[in-house]
Amino acid sequence: MEIKELGEFDFIDHLTKDIKPVNSSTVKGAGDDAAVLHYTDTETLVSSQMFMEGVQFDLTYIDMEHLAYKAAMITMSNIFAMNGHPRQLVVSLGLGKRFKVEDIDRFYSGLKKACGKWEVDIAGGDTTSSYTGLAINLTCIGEAAKADIVYRSGAHETDLICVTGDLGSAYMGLQILEREKTVYYQQVEEFNRKVKEAQRNKEQKQLEALQKERAAIEDFQPDFAGKEYLIDRQLKPEARGDILNQLREAEIHPTAMIDISDGLASELKHICKQSHCGCRIYEKNIPIDYQTAATCEEFNMNLTTAALNGGEDYELLFTVPIGDHEKIEKMENIRQIGYITKENLGTFLITRDGNEFELKAQGWRLKEN
Repeated sequence: MEIKELGEFDFIDHLTKDIKPVNSSTVKGAGDDAAVLHYTDTETLVSSQMFMEGVQFDLTYIDMEHLAYKAAMITMSNIFAMNGHPRQLVVSLGLGKRFKVEDIDRFYSGLKKACGKWEVDIAGGDTTSSYTGLAINLTCIGEAAKADIVYRSGAHETDLICVTGDLGSAYMGLQILEREKTVYYQQVEEFNRKVKEAQRNKEQKQLEALQKERAAIEDFQPDFAGKEYLIDRQLKPEARGDILNQLREAEIHPTAMIDISDGLASELKHICKQSHCGCRIYEKNIPIDYQTAATCEEFNMNLTTAALNGGEDYELLFTVPIGDHEKIEKMENIRQIGYITKENLGTFLITRDGNEFELKAQGWRLKEN
């Protein structure tokens, strides 16, 4: 169904009619000129993310439901990175004419699944026309007790540097998706070349035969065998609120924290800059999944570079006092990778053979290439 067939108000009602608030801080959610929120004894956290088609996402290999899930998780991850609880999500969309009501239904299905996982209310937003593809703006509102908030600026000398999950897998998932996209478009280009040649030579039998080839292209299936984990890490990241629960149960309060969107090296340098400190991390301690290692070898890429600079892992990078060493050692899905030093000692990676190299942040460059 065309969106214009519904009209603006009916379309908004269609998207929000079954959204029911679950947080007491949501006094009034979607359906009015503005949401009404009420926070009393906690600090309010607000984080906004923009996602532009062709820049942050490619609809060639991500569907609307996965796109919404990923965008919501990325936005909520910023609240978790402050040691907070996400409570509300405000959703604004710029839509081109090619999108149908069914496409946006699938998008909202993904939003609801992501928000349902962390009991976040969809509290409203806006829709408008777009002439440059799909544009998404998500704003997540959360809360935290003043004493619980963790900033990037709190790391101290001798603090331990910790990271959750594994790194580099989302970036390698992207490499696989880009490879399969290239294979697909090469097939399309070759098919179009054959059609034009047959039309030019007026070869009717050849044109008829090419219809079978066209059907094969339309049924193209990408080769993800053995790489499913990497694809999931790219298309369906998970915000690590579970780690915050683990830390609270162990009575560990991070001194600094950030989520890993642009790569470990970039995020660690952010912490060091804002905390006025240096660091040493050990290459051998960086957590890497075996599928990531195997795929790096397949693509002839440097494994450590992918883990340090690939980005989009949305794991948590944080520091804790050295006295929490034994507690951290016992926790699953958390790895100690180094320690904080004095600022004048700089930021360095210690390689497996014991050499030191200055930590370089290349996340933006990798994404632009």
